[in-house]
Amino acid sequence: MILADTHCHLYLNHFEEDLDEVFKRAVNSGVRHIFLPAIDWHSLEQMEKLNHPEITFYKMAGIHPCDIKGERPALEEKLMEYCSQPDIVGVGETGLDYYWSKEHIPEQKRSLRIHCDVAKAVNKPVILHNRESTSDLLDIIEEEQDGNLKGVWHCFSGTVDEGKRALDLGLYIGIGGVATFKNAGVDKVVKELPLEIMILETDAPYLTPEPHRGERNEPSYIKYTAEKLAELKELNTKDIAKVTTLNAFRLFDIN
Repeated sequence: MILADTHCHLYLNHFEEDLDEVFKRAVNSGVRHIFLPAIDWHSLEQMEKLNHPEITFYKMAGIHPCDIKGERPALEEKLMEYCSQPDIVGVGETGLDYYWSKEHIPEQKRSLRIHCDVAKAVNKPVILHNRESTSDLLDIIEEEQDGNLKGVWHCFSGTVDEGKRALDLGLYIGIGGVATFKNAGVDKVVKELPLEIMILETDAPYLTPEPHRGERNEPSYIKYTAEKLAELKELNTKDIAKVTTLNAFRLFDIN
């Protein structure tokens, strides 16, 4: 069973103490592909420390919406410079976040549009963070969608209608630990949406799935999300692993 964790911040200092053990548990759980969305420019330097003979790492470049606290001079130029490089597979993570602060919403929206423009220019997917901003996020994606924009709604937590709208806009949806939470309701929504647009993710070290909720998240825990999705889709976990991994390869154009 081969699993792909399509959204993991394994480069953060949360893993400094036991990174080798985290790698070992990931491999033992079947994780062979880990995709690394950036938070800021420094993220790319941190990603360089990640290396393991049995895991392939895929880097992305972008500025997290919570890091947009005003205008970012030369954002488009710098983003284009990074994302044009062949070892960068995605643009982001970007998006909107109205949970932590609504002080810089106009700047967040401009940043999101810049990320979308760059993603279209380099033909790579945009990774979308969304927290309490679904309507604005999807409206912007609809305006930016000219047939050339592809991407993923990271940490999907929307309604069935919002999920279908995302599908119509050409987005995949990232299924993470929230789908295992008993009272979140995401599981009921995921059950109604097509598996063909789903990819698995951890968002480690955040959003740890049951039965480890409250602990630090890590790539090996993606197996619990795969098992939950298998239950919802009435398939076995190996089938879920195969389909979601192939979906990830298709989205990120991995041969």
